[in-house]
Amino acid sequence: MQPQTTPHAPMIKKDKGWRVWWMLLRPHTLSAAFIPVTIGTVLALHEGSIKLSLFIAMLVASILIQAATNMFNEYFDYKRGLDNESSVGIGGAIVRNGIKANTVLTLGFSFFGIATLLGVYICMMSTWWIAVIGIVCMLAGYFYTGGPVPIAYTPFGEIVAGFFMGNVIVLIAYFIQTETLSLGSILLSIPVAILIAAILTANNIRDLDGDKENGRKTLAILLGRKNSIRFLAGMFITAYFIIFVLLIVGLAPAWALLVLISIPKAYSAVKQFIGKTAPIEMMPAMKATAQTNVQFGFLLALGLFVSHFL
Repeated sequence: MQPQTTPHAPMIKKDKGWRVWWMLLRPHTLSAAFIPVTIGTVLALHEGSIKLSLFIAMLVASILIQAATNMFNEYFDYKRGLDNESSVGIGGAIVRNGIKANTVLTLGFSFFGIATLLGVYICMMSTWWIAVIGIVCMLAGYFYTGGPVPIAYTPFGEIVAGFFMGNVIVLIAYFIQTETLSLGSILLSIPVAILIAAILTANNIRDLDGDKENGRKTLAILLGRKNSIRFLAGMFITAYFIIFVLLIVGLAPAWALLVLISIPKAYSAVKQFIGKTAPIEMMPAMKATAQTNVQFGFLLALGLFVSHFL
């Protein structure tokens, strides 16, 4: 779920061939799909064996929903006149690379369609209540930038993105394997949700000036640049603190402390935002924030996996 914009950025080189379609997926956002599924599945491993086919179906469906959400973002921001050839943080398929807007929209719905078919399989192997949750997740993805009042244009973007892509996906991945939920799975989904929301916060810090000009009311705009950077730092600190608390109360194994290895990347993300105002200058900080999510998620999943066998 990645907004864009900045009308004042320098011209950006056009993509060619397969890179046009690859960048349309906004690959740096896809960690928000595969990290939660992996963590939910590894958590389920502690309750017994897991079905690999369910893991793969859930993983692919989540990635497709995230990619489709990015395409709807691309389409609706173009339709509202918010994207241009120099916009930073967008796929650029429409404004830079000449792909028809309707093609992008159709591809997004096609990805939703494939995800729905995978969802049918998941429901057949678990419960049809998953279909209801899946539909709500797809609606959240569509209305993130679609509809008369896009979620991305409000202060609630972080909450929606974190909840649906973090908490909900972790718990669905866990539930379809175990047919139940546990206090540990619910609480461990919280730091995952926080770091997914952090990607959006970083995105909105980068786009603050352009978003303000276009009438958006993101949390970053309400807080201001300096306070938004502090807020981002607080999100990182909270995610690590929760792991410590869960370890102390016995709901996370000692191996979960592997996530501490990712602290330098989180520090780098915050540091690279400080003193920057041009969107292009903040791209390294954006990248570091996404990398923090990947590192933290991978290390948490690894810690949970190793602890299962010890």
